[in-house]
Amino acid sequence: VKSIIILLFLLSKLIIGGAEVYPYSVNYQASLRFMNYHFCGGILVHTQWVASAAHCWKPSHMVQVVLNEHNILKVEGFEQVFNVSLIIRHNQYQSWTFDNDIMLLKLNRPAVINTMVQPVPLPSPDSPPLTDLARCTVSGWGVTWLSSYTLSPVLMSVDINFFSNCKSYYYFGITDNMICAGSLFGGKDSCQGDSGGPLVCDGKLEGIVSWGIGCGYAYYPGVYTKVRNYLTWINWVTQNS
Repeated sequence: VKSIIILLFLLSKLIIGGAEVYPYSVNYQASLRFMNYHFCGGILVHTQWVASAAHCWKPSHMVQVVLNEHNILKVEGFEQVFNVSLIIRHNQYQSWTFDNDIMLLKLNRPAVINTMVQPVPLPSPDSPPLTDLARCTVSGWGVTWLSSYTLSPVLMSVDINFFSNCKSYYYFGITDNMICAGSLFGGKDSCQGDSGGPLVCDGKLEGIVSWGIGCGYAYYPGVYTKVRNYLTWINWVTQNS
């Protein structure tokens, strides 16, 4: 998933330092499945479209999307399971830099919208920028400690802070299409298995889990696709494809 040159350091993003969410409370969270195994997160942004990270791409006929999921190892009876009819990666996505790390997956039918399944609110194009250290929440089924190879069976989340000075943490690789969020003291982050999942600040989708150096390091916060830069693109794709 990550650039070979920095493979030892860059990890496809897990929830570190978080806790299990109340079942079905993160009603926009999606699980992307390949051969019936979770491999990335996703976010319901429209009744028939799920956003994720472009680096999570696999052929559409091999991917399923599950909404209203909590325990990925059990069939709990509330899941909405979809095949994918179309995947659109951003046409300027760069796999070697993770710039424009966003894609949209079209479900083979509209989701059933109820209290447990809702599209995530998107930020307004003219809303004020996030303030430094704004409180955000990231969620997913990723590993829960850095050296683990096992996904969390249940959906986890952790509260982290938006860092406005992202480029000061990473002297390379940060573009205007990326934002950073983490903990000043480390120990709270997304990690492997969380890629493509939501970063929500003040109730709005501000980021998509993308990349980072390690997981939970104080001086290397998680890097997220900046959703505000893609509002027009998301609207165009969901209305015209």
